[in-house]
Amino acid sequence: MTDTLVEVRDLSFAYADRLVLQGVNLTARRGQVVAIMGNSGCGKTTLLKLIGGQLKPTRGEVLVDGLSVGTLGFDALYRLRRRMGMLFQFGALFTDMTVYDNVAFVLREHTDLPEELIRDLTLLKLNAVGLRGAAELMPAELSGGMARRVALARAIALDPMLILYDEPFAGLDPISLAVAGDLIRRLTDTLGLTSLVVTHDVQESLRIVDYVYFLSEGVVVAQGTPRELRASHEPYVHQFVHGEEDGPVPFHHPAPDYALELGLSHA
Repeated sequence: MTDTLVEVRDLSFAYADRLVLQGVNLTARRGQVVAIMGNSGCGKTTLLKLIGGQLKPTRGEVLVDGLSVGTLGFDALYRLRRRMGMLFQFGALFTDMTVYDNVAFVLREHTDLPEELIRDLTLLKLNAVGLRGAAELMPAELSGGMARRVALARAIALDPMLILYDEPFAGLDPISLAVAGDLIRRLTDTLGLTSLVVTHDVQESLRIVDYVYFLSEGVVVAQGTPRELRASHEPYVHQFVHGEEDGPVPFHHPAPDYALELGLSHA
């Protein structure tokens, strides 16, 4: 067994004639939290879908635990996905199920375990995210941060080797955001899994991750440890990390000369 769990090799992907990713290379080792950052529309979520097998590469390859995801048949892909967890943006809980049943659903669907053991495992996962006491609540009774933690308990229900996070910090207050970040780090370390986190939240991510890839217009423009990226003078990274208004990602959308458009000057 190699130390590398996820390897993306020269990956390109296009929707029809619109190129979304171009020549992306990425590696995530076992036990790492790896962040994928970049401005909206740069291809981050598309990259997650390629790793999870929802999409197939136009060119290149995605390897997860040594398996080429894009070439797997239905049954093999299904088996691989059982070893992955997914935390969707805003949780995506089943609204008509209790917190308990949301987490137990995965165990009931994918195992033949007796209900007594499912109960023990469900409460164990809820306890890991601090919400064993909320087992009988409905999703509508939860705060945004609590819903995200229930979704995380569901994502680890089958003890996956890999968890994919799509914007896990979006819409959270500062306390909930810090709790979510700490949980991602703690569960990764405790369970020995690998976490791939797509996020816009630079400061929280740099606090908990081991390595970061920056995407811009479908290309990896920078990568490194949090320490290296905080010290980076590369214009795009500096703008993103420090939240600067203008830079390689411009504040103004391309437009004709302002004075000319107002009729204050002549071409």
